[in-house]
Amino acid sequence: MTPIVFVPGLLCSAEAFAPQSVALWEFGPVTTASTLAGETIAEMAAAILDDAPPRFALVGISMGGYICMEIMRQAPERVARLALLDTSAQSDTPEQSNQRRAMLAQARESDFAAWSEEALTSILHPSRRADANLRQINRRMGLAVGLEGFARQTEAVINRPDSRPGLAAIRVPTLVLVGDCDALTPPERSEEIASLIPGATLVVVPDCGHASTIEQPLLVSSSLARLLRE
Repeated sequence: MTPIVFVPGLLCSAEAFAPQSVALWEFGPVTTASTLAGETIAEMAAAILDDAPPRFALVGISMGGYICMEIMRQAPERVARLALLDTSAQSDTPEQSNQRRAMLAQARESDFAAWSEEALTSILHPSRRADANLRQINRRMGLAVGLEGFARQTEAVINRPDSRPGLAAIRVPTLVLVGDCDALTPPERSEEIASLIPGATLVVVPDCGHASTIEQPLLVSSSLARLLRE
């Protein structure tokens, strides 16, 4: 059995992977890494590696994907399988960085719980933005990370490197998955990643926004199960 390490996205907690933690237990012990330690993506990756098993399957969503690609640079020999969900290998453009800093300023000036609920809900597929359960999950995740955690994560994301040059060196079974209506990291970003990793499998999840693990949990879990069986 292979241990599985999940890495959540920006402003997200272990609850982002709750459905997969239940569905994938048969493949090995499951843990969700903390992204609250470290000021940079490299420091976050190093902290996760310090706590991770000697060898493991690695699954990251959004910012978690950025961290996973950094883990593949720091310790590729420790990763048995890799899944990159709703993410991008590109670094931020200046416009994206400015948008992130504006969001952080808005978060500081608002009721943070309410703001985080709205911010996370806005990235869902339009048909799910009124879903009371998903809204409560988003509120809980925002509170779990907190404003200062969100601030550190935002600066780390803004300063992340372009991961594309190192993708060709990845030599483990890899799943690249994205929601078909992901507006934050649209499908072409995942298509790019899959084209650069030798042998990678691309899955586009229908009727799904950026938060695929909680929007379409059964489809995401079944895709991960196929990867873990390889």
